[in-house]
Amino acid sequence: MKRLFSLVLAYAFVCSTIASADEGMWLYNEAPKDKIRAKYGFDVTQQWLDHVRLSSVRFNNGGSGSFVSPDGLTFTNHHVGAGCVQQLSTEGHDYIKAGFYAKTQAEEAKCPNLELNQLVGIEDVTDKINAGMKPGMSTAEIGAAQRAAMSQVEKDCSTSTGLRCDVVIFYSGQVYNLYKYKKYTDVRLVFAPEFDIAFFGGDPDNFTYPRYDLDITFFRVYENDKPAHIANYLKWSPTGVKDGDLIFVSGHPGNTGRLLTMAQLEFLRDVQYPMALKVYARRIALLQEFSKQSEENARIAKEDLFGLQNSQKAITGYQSGLLDKEIMKEKASQEVYLRAAFKVASKDANATDPWEEIAEAIKTQQAIFPNLSYLERMRTFPSHLAQFARTLVRAADEKPKPNPDRMREFRDSALPSLEQQLFSTEPIYKNLETALLTDGLSEMQESLGKDNPEVQKVLQGKTPDDVAKGLIAKTKLDDVAVRKQLYEGGKAAIEASFDPLIVLMRSIDPDARSARREFEDKVDSVVRRDGGAIAKARFAQSGFTQPPDATFTLRLSYGVVKGYQENGKNIPFATTIAGAYQHAAEHGSQPPYNLPESWIKSKDKLDLKTPFNFVSTADIIGGNSGSPTVNKNGEVVGIVFDGNIESLPWNFAFSDTQGRAVSVDSRGIQEALRKVYGADVLADELMGTKAAAAKAGK
Repeated sequence: MKRLFSLVLAYAFVCSTIASADEGMWLYNEAPKDKIRAKYGFDVTQQWLDHVRLSSVRFNNGGSGSFVSPDGLTFTNHHVGAGCVQQLSTEGHDYIKAGFYAKTQAEEAKCPNLELNQLVGIEDVTDKINAGMKPGMSTAEIGAAQRAAMSQVEKDCSTSTGLRCDVVIFYSGQVYNLYKYKKYTDVRLVFAPEFDIAFFGGDPDNFTYPRYDLDITFFRVYENDKPAHIANYLKWSPTGVKDGDLIFVSGHPGNTGRLLTMAQLEFLRDVQYPMALKVYARRIALLQEFSKQSEENARIAKEDLFGLQNSQKAITGYQSGLLDKEIMKEKASQEVYLRAAFKVASKDANATDPWEEIAEAIKTQQAIFPNLSYLERMRTFPSHLAQFARTLVRAADEKPKPNPDRMREFRDSALPSLEQQLFSTEPIYKNLETALLTDGLSEMQESLGKDNPEVQKVLQGKTPDDVAKGLIAKTKLDDVAVRKQLYEGGKAAIEASFDPLIVLMRSIDPDARSARREFEDKVDSVVRRDGGAIAKARFAQSGFTQPPDATFTLRLSYGVVKGYQENGKNIPFATTIAGAYQHAAEHGSQPPYNLPESWIKSKDKLDLKTPFNFVSTADIIGGNSGSPTVNKNGEVVGIVFDGNIESLPWNFAFSDTQGRAVSVDSRGIQEALRKVYGADVLADELMGTKAAAAKAGK
């Protein structure tokens, strides 16, 4: 008993030291009101939480944003909105390079496939999801029952409310929440700056600070072909931030691994991350070579290249946390404490150890990882057209099944979003598709070997280059009408199709499904069961003091505006517009440090002392891009667009010693809109003066 007491004290000390910083991507239904009140004297009311939550939006392509006017104006990062900007561009009209501004609503351009989600309700459905669990069930049977229950709960919700309904798994399956979203699919581009200022400093400055970026894009959501009326939106702060201010970030962090076991962390460090980095390196080299071939090639590959370079740098930073001996030592110590406490509390010397069972499951994951990655997760096929073919082949098999028996992505509640992507009018460039598919096929062959049966099935004795050229040249799936015909024709249409990509996906689908089934039954179900047991043990020791790991669902973070020290040098909390010109001059105004012509011409008009970017201790990770940074009044003071390199290990362990979230300052945005772009109408809408002027008859 004395041993357990000392372990509990040690574990409590670890948790208290972690919690002393402003760590946490908190659920809106579990916001740390008492902690914020005790530390900052600010009372986070339910009304404040509801307003900020309803003002926040999720971009389905992996980012965050917010409503910033009652007329549907929506705000995110340039790199979140760049997909739409590029899709609207054509040869001779490169809006990524030149920027875009719709001076009137009639000029606002509709995005081909953007979906925005507003979280309007949260419900605990843990009991409903676990209701199908029966004594004697295997782990695989329990997992299947839970997946079926999730699909049924989502369908019932969508049918009764007309909303998008997603069951979200927290704490590895200890808690299930039903998230209800209002969905906007008519999303139109309003404003995007030039790439050279949105990503000023390029890849060398990415994940660094000081920064000088106008990483913003504005959209407008429409309903019934009219701007949507938004009851909850964030007003624009006229005063911005100062050093030491309490701020909040409301966004959708993609995923974190702070509650993972050592076995899971080691798999990421030793297997998954090295494999991902290898892919990024070769794809970046491929796209750079592709871009050199022509200006048009450079245009169509730019967004893909940026995404890969960004991911490469992010994963390198995440992995650095797992290579940090001190972080891993701390993680191991926490696990030892919790395992010992769990063993004593179980009162059964023969009780199953959930950490050991997860470790065995991870061994299985490592064994099946090649097929899981190359076939099921489509690493071999980094092509839009190949993705369309996979979706069509599987939809034909899945849609006729009862809703609970389908793969999760084909459940009734998910079909509208899937169909929006499948029937998107996004332009397809076959030369880029061919280059990417050739590389995917080559990588599969190099990694698995020429004699691998899956490689032989895909290549059939041909070279990756010949196979890719034949597949892309002969497929008709770039035609939306063809995709609709195959989708609506169901199983008969798919089986009768001679489209080469459909034929290929039909041939490999049984093996891909087998890898997925093995992962779901032997890995995912085990991790969910035992991860839930570990979460329960953690709650018993420390209570609900740690939020669940990120799941690309809405979270609230908080912190203070604050600089830091680096190599003995004080890094100030904010940069100014003057710093952008100075930074360009220091690098000879050569790419990627060349300011756009619009900024060169406007320099004399600008107040160069205007704050441009700033840093805070708010807890963020990938997916938070585009999150509004708000003050205590719930006003926009900035928008998160990056973290510094020291923040990347936050994926696994938070520290605010040097790690910082980086935001564009609301004052810098106003200054640029008015004096560089002449976008006074947009700037006035943000400040709320548009409506006032209209009422006054001006």
